[in-house]
Amino acid sequence: MRLLIVEDNVELSRLLASGLMAAGYESDIVNSVAEARDALRSVSYAAMILDLGLPDGDGLSVLSELRRKSDPLPVLVLTARNGLQDRVNGLRSGADDYLAKPFALEELVARLEAILRRPGQLLGSSLKLANLVYDTESKQVFVDGAPHVFSARETSVLEILLRRQGRVVPKKNVEDHIFGLSGEVASNAVEVYVSRLRKLLSEHDAKIVIHTIRGVGYLMAEEK
Repeated sequence: MRLLIVEDNVELSRLLASGLMAAGYESDIVNSVAEARDALRSVSYAAMILDLGLPDGDGLSVLSELRRKSDPLPVLVLTARNGLQDRVNGLRSGADDYLAKPFALEELVARLEAILRRPGQLLGSSLKLANLVYDTESKQVFVDGAPHVFSARETSVLEILLRRQGRVVPKKNVEDHIFGLSGEVASNAVEVYVSRLRKLLSEHDAKIVIHTIRGVGYLMAEEK
């Protein structure tokens, strides 16, 4: 699951990304309002952690723009502004939660997970299809109750397809979920990881099939 961190404090943003990676989340980091807008146009994120005091403007402007477009992206506001009116303004602008600096990383992760567990959001304690169960907290895959080891990239592909099981997931969305803003991606990278995932599912006798919808993307469903 890929997150966007919008924070102009370079050291803090790196610590956040490191801590979130340990909790099982991939992150892209941007440092300004302009970069946040570009990232949101380019990548489909699971959630955003948004600082308000940015060098080129107020983070609330990014949040307000999302909500005006009826974009339901979960947003956790992270800021040094801790007055009552500041919190009210943030929540009324569409923030899902508000965490004041300084904070404990454990609390940030817990609040993020709470946001993502809300109805209509992406996080569940487990994802199931046929005889496969994926634990979103431990990142463990079980087939017929037996645990199996998948690589981080294979797990990322599995997760996004499981979350949208029965629906076509555009190839670009899969690519964004795996790589985000990490740089140039080989043209066949998604195909390679989907192929590896198919092989693993077959080897472990998971009753799941991944259909390629040519020119569009992928669809995961129970094997008939």
